[in-house]
Amino acid sequence: MADGGETVEGEDEPPNMSYPLVTVSDLSSLTVAGRNLKEWLQEQFCDKPLEQCEDMRLHNAAYVGDLDTIKSLLQEDSFKQRINEKSVWCCGWLPCTPLRIAATAGHGECVDFLIAQGAEVDLVDVKGQTALYVAVVNGHLDCVRILLEAGADPNGSRHHRSTPLYHAARVGRTDILQELVRFNADVDVDHQLGPRPLFSARTLSTLVVCPLYISAAYHHLHCFRLLLQAGANPDYNYTGPVSREALARGLASCLLDAVLRHGCEPAFVRLLLEHGADPKLVTWAEPDPDTMGRVRVNSEALRIYQEARRCPRRLTHLCRITIRRVMGKHRLGHISCLPLPYAIKSFLLHGDIRGPDTPALQTHD
Repeated sequence: MADGGETVEGEDEPPNMSYPLVTVSDLSSLTVAGRNLKEWLQEQFCDKPLEQCEDMRLHNAAYVGDLDTIKSLLQEDSFKQRINEKSVWCCGWLPCTPLRIAATAGHGECVDFLIAQGAEVDLVDVKGQTALYVAVVNGHLDCVRILLEAGADPNGSRHHRSTPLYHAARVGRTDILQELVRFNADVDVDHQLGPRPLFSARTLSTLVVCPLYISAAYHHLHCFRLLLQAGANPDYNYTGPVSREALARGLASCLLDAVLRHGCEPAFVRLLLEHGADPKLVTWAEPDPDTMGRVRVNSEALRIYQEARRCPRRLTHLCRITIRRVMGKHRLGHISCLPLPYAIKSFLLHGDIRGPDTPALQTHD
């Protein structure tokens, strides 16, 4: 459910839903095809046979954040060779590396030390999740920074259906989102789901995989603004003629359409228009009760959209949009270093610039 009460198509369960923790130690009586579940998981997904993986001290130390034990064990060649081994550990079902376990639990010092000792930052678990992804999901900003500085892919793994940036936008973690943007995470779309037909009627399903859309659906204004400032496409998902069948089901044709239909506050509409969204892509001038369902369009947001449809955009506004598009989203962070007056740089960055004597935040190439 979005903050405004709407159901977001294609979403997972609400993030605050909790489930009882079941660990491997609880499963001694359970069997799969007459065998112990831990043994079956180990055999199916681990790097070595069960008899070679019974010493889980390194994985267990990563789970509890016991850095002294990790340092001691990694002095032995046998454990050093197993630093990237995926194994079923004391309190988990899925076979994981020590680094993935430490990142999940938020033990930054352990994450840092394991990387220094040769742990591979982008190894995936059986669900296609990287250590960075699980650090983001569990909200561990320090681990996110350590992993990114160590060269972790800010977009996660193509074997997983989501990205770290998408999850941060969904739950409203602006601090984590900013770190991912700083390391050039893709701000436009979850690339894991692949291309879709140009004239697909399921336009809202395509929008759902867009981080900008999901931040609006959950009414996370600060995340929404940050994504646009970082170069997210304000007209994402407009790939051709609008499907009348889709509109009859209440689906959205583009981001501006979706923001209005979700009843977002006026600031969302203003931001989209300021960053170049085309109001003419929304094919209705007044909300249609038959397609809106229970959603009530914000009256002030609707007024801003209607005014934008009537009035031509200013030349200065069009110049800023054109310059930003020519530069491309991965080079916007360098605008603050250009030999231009401070006022112009601030204008091009929509005011997202520090004082003239303050070093600007640089993205990583």
